[in-house]
Formats: sequence, structure tokens, C-alpha cells
Amino acid sequence: MGRMFRTLGFFTLAIGLMAYAGGLVEMALLFFLQTAFFVILGYLKFTEKTYILLFWLYMIVTFTGFSYWTVFVMDMPV
Repeated sequence: MGRMFRTLGFFTLAIGLMAYAGGLVEMALLFFLQTAFFVILGYLKFTEKTYILLFWLYMIVTFTGFSYWTVFVMDMPV
């Protein structure tokens, strides 16, 4: 399971680099932070159950934050 988190770190790094190249600095920083989070967790040698619980926690926080941002922070389309 640690390898899967390192793989997630690789893909978030790739997305962060593409965002940075496209001029989306805030998005790039967000993805670089996610990269560090996934890579560090990937090397901590947790049990499989712990990795799954951490991933569920990550998904809940991410989708809650995304939903809040799109509903309350972004402007309504015209």
C-alpha cells in the first residue's frame, strides 16, 4: 500500500508541474503539498488498514473542501 501512496505522489507531482507550467501557481502549490503528503505517508510503513483509512480521510476532506469552494466561494456563472 505504501507504493500506491508513492504512485499518487508521482501523479500529483505531474499535475502540479503542468499547473505551474500553465501559470496556475496556487493550484500547483496545492498539488505540490499533496505530493509531499503522499510521498511521506508512502514511506511510513503503516498497515494496509491504516493506509485505507488515511485515504478515506483524504477523500472526505478533499471532496468537502471542493464542494465548499465551488458552492460558496466561486462566483455564480452568468
